[in-house]
Amino acid sequence: MGLRHCHRRLSSLLRAVAAVTLLLSSPALLTPTILHAQQLPSIGGGDGEELSPLMERKIGEQVMTNIRRDPDYLDDLVILDFLNQFGGILLSSTPNARGDTSYDFFFFAVRDPSLNAFALPGGFIGVHTGLLLASQSESELASVLAHEIGHVSQRHIARMIGNQKQGALLPLAGLLLAALAAHTSPDLAAAAMMGGTGLAAQRQLSFGRDAEREADRVGLSMLNGAGFEPNGMVSFFGRLQAAGRNRSDNLPSYLRTHPLTTERIADIEARVRSLPYRQRVDSVDFAFVKARARVLQEDTPQGWRTSATVFEEQARQGSRTQVLGARYGLAMIALRQRDAALAQRRIADIQAEMSRQPALPASAVLKSLDIDVLLAAGQATQAVTLVQEARNRFPLSRSLVMREADALLAAGRKDDAVAFLRDQAQIYRQDAGVQRALARAYAEQGKQALQHMALAEYYALTGALPASLEQLRIARASSDATFYDQAVIDARERELQASWREVMQKDGARR
Repeated sequence: MGLRHCHRRLSSLLRAVAAVTLLLSSPALLTPTILHAQQLPSIGGGDGEELSPLMERKIGEQVMTNIRRDPDYLDDLVILDFLNQFGGILLSSTPNARGDTSYDFFFFAVRDPSLNAFALPGGFIGVHTGLLLASQSESELASVLAHEIGHVSQRHIARMIGNQKQGALLPLAGLLLAALAAHTSPDLAAAAMMGGTGLAAQRQLSFGRDAEREADRVGLSMLNGAGFEPNGMVSFFGRLQAAGRNRSDNLPSYLRTHPLTTERIADIEARVRSLPYRQRVDSVDFAFVKARARVLQEDTPQGWRTSATVFEEQARQGSRTQVLGARYGLAMIALRQRDAALAQRRIADIQAEMSRQPALPASAVLKSLDIDVLLAAGQATQAVTLVQEARNRFPLSRSLVMREADALLAAGRKDDAVAFLRDQAQIYRQDAGVQRALARAYAEQGKQALQHMALAEYYALTGALPASLEQLRIARASSDATFYDQAVIDARERELQASWREVMQKDGARR
């Protein structure tokens, strides 16, 4: 990996850690640039106080702003859709699963081959692609997500910060650093994780054990309520424990942040024995998403070759569902290699096999890839028809929303694309991706003022206020800006300038 990329990654890591550092450390130790970027408020209060739900959510949102900017944040709507629908099943399975705060949880993926998952303040839960690939069943993946939900719903992070103050900074900052560091330097990631948890171990160990047991209890309840196999938690943690024994010099990342003691394993097994036994058949979407994550984990020609070898072996020896997943992965690699014809043949094979298995439901994951392949093959009219049919069947799919916009533009239906995206912007007011797509659609129409106004909203939603104000300045100067546009620009500019002044005032107060 090049020095420039390492420098960019290190800067991103430092920003992420600074987001938590600002909560608990002296402002004098931080640069004005980091303060401008983060602007995290002081938690206030004395020792023993729990962080308020509003403050916890604010912290999580601002840490997520940095994570979304990191090149290893996997901004793939197909995987995001799957994880959030999957997490939603767990959350809806058990009364009060969200805890007293009723957070709106958000599940996301990080492009990283290590076995790890982590919960951020306020209901943000990250999963490394390595852990997703290592999960041998949906129940195993569900056990990890349910455990992380338990940490949030029981407010373990809020209590850790509120009760420990400076001591809490160490494990939390270490978690964030290690969550983003592994690609740049595995040694840095290990040191950050071990340092973050180890330096506070004497003060945190008792609380940590209690928190892990409580998260296990909440997680098992969710697994059982959602119809997953409770043994999924036992099997996954058992394999992690075995991996730790077999590779003592390279402990799985998840075990560093979630210590797995013999007593904890015994407690989980005892709880599982008291629950009814059940079997769950994994969905084909699980196989498709795992294949997609493998391709995107190392999205390079060498990575595609490595993944293709894995898929070919899986196609020879895997179960029916695994074979379908392997074919999906090979179709995706063909698309990445710009061989749309081969990708179409592979998708046709998947569809033919699924038609012979009537128990298999339609798949939004497969539909999304099919639409991508049609667009790559220049078949935009067919893509529009397919995506509109798919959206009728999967109305909550965000990946299909963006593919409909792409298909309409590719088919030359610019006005339809703008009308569609304007409706989506009203429904999903906090979706920066919709504003970015709307800016592209306006650009296709040649409407410069509206293009830059949409870009201003995109930057505002991603926390880049100066860039947002600059886009409004460009919009105002555009020759096609109408009187109404100018009025909207003036009003929005006043709002954003007020927000920016507040940021600067908080910066000055901290220094």
